[in-house]
Amino acid sequence: MEASKDAYKREYRHITVRTTDGSTLIGRVNIGIKERVSDLFTKTASPFIVLSDVEHEDITGKVLFVNKVNIVWVEPQDR
Repeated sequence: MEASKDAYKREYRHITVRTTDGSTLIGRVNIGIKERVSDLFTKTASPFIVLSDVEHEDITGKVLFVNKVNIVWVEPQDR
């Protein structure tokens, strides 16, 4: 069981995401063992990104699964 804990790395980055419907989402993504946020979009086959601690209009602190097809742009934050 202990070995499986070491198999996953938690490395969070704050990002802002603009979706095709014009929504702006602010939250965190776990890049894990990847080097950059952009690697989530170019080096993974998953069609979704997972945003945690999301801020959007009246939503705060939720976890959202966002389909990459619906993303217009992503901006990493310097927090």
